[in-house]
Amino acid sequence: MKCGIVGLPNVGKSTLFNCLSNAKAQSANYPFCTIEPNVGTVSVPDPRLNKLEELVVPERIVPAVVEIVDIAGLVKGASKGEGLGNQFLANIRETNAIIHVLRCFQNENITHVEGTIDPVRDKEIIDIELQLKDLETLEKRLDRAKRAAKAGNKEEQAVVSVLEKLQAFIEEGKNAREFETDDSTQPIVAELQLLTFKPILYVCNVDETSAKNGNEFVEQVKEKVKNEKAEVLVLAAQIEADITELETYEERQVFLEELGLEEPGVNRLIRQAYKLLDLQTYFTAGVKEVRAWTIQKGWTAPQAAGVIHTDFEKGFIRAEVIAYEDFIKYGSEAKVKEAGKLSVEGKEYIVKDGDIMHFRFNV
Repeated sequence: MKCGIVGLPNVGKSTLFNCLSNAKAQSANYPFCTIEPNVGTVSVPDPRLNKLEELVVPERIVPAVVEIVDIAGLVKGASKGEGLGNQFLANIRETNAIIHVLRCFQNENITHVEGTIDPVRDKEIIDIELQLKDLETLEKRLDRAKRAAKAGNKEEQAVVSVLEKLQAFIEEGKNAREFETDDSTQPIVAELQLLTFKPILYVCNVDETSAKNGNEFVEQVKEKVKNEKAEVLVLAAQIEADITELETYEERQVFLEELGLEEPGVNRLIRQAYKLLDLQTYFTAGVKEVRAWTIQKGWTAPQAAGVIHTDFEKGFIRAEVIAYEDFIKYGSEAKVKEAGKLSVEGKEYIVKDGDIMHFRFNV
């Protein structure tokens, strides 16, 4: 599961990616590894891991991770191949969600490709390029559906109706994620894998004075995206860069306190990216290791077990489950059992975020 960082040139996109690549500097136990020059696997900061570490005292802790891709900058005409347009659009297509960085600060020393600071306009530039590409995708699918419908295919007749409405909607300059769907139309739209249908997080890159409460630019962005089912996050990429330069956790905390911030903005960003991808965490906890495992929301116990090893899923017998809150309350697995709070679950069990699990299997 990948999140792609997009934005116009000089909005702070690369600064932000570099901060994420130094995320290890912000939390002692969270590593970072680079898969390719522009792809990073970033650990998800999770206070629950630290609590479990205190109680279990394992040899090591392993956090959940999310993959972040730094996508090439975009210019007008990308949908027609201008600049690195084709590469940009292909890279976005490979991601599961988008982090769109918008410049919400004035600085005469950092030029803006459009000459002035206007995050709403910047958003629209990228939106238009993605919408144009989506309309190409839609046209091809619509042609196929129309041919099948003419031949009497009733299912494709229904598809034509939905796609024509969606086409008109996008032609109005709206993103596919704003298009109202129901149980019957959602699969038709989702199947197209449109760029503007992907879940999105707008990151407003502000100056130091606006890091805590945002500014007028941020308010403009929030107003613009209110119908998009999108999150808006405010952070100052330059402050994040300064934080990564500090040597110790204590120094970083003092720096954050001076700015009135509780934690680095990239920590919030990573957690939001995780949420954006519709992911959740379950834990395994033992003296060798306490580990956070990443699964999709709604997964069953056998599917969750398969993340550890495919044999666990194939030979699944049962799962012993402790709710995170119960483990913290009672302090150990033995005491949880004594209190009758350990449950034994079968193949139909839907894993909850924070479950501590032990799998029984037979291969």
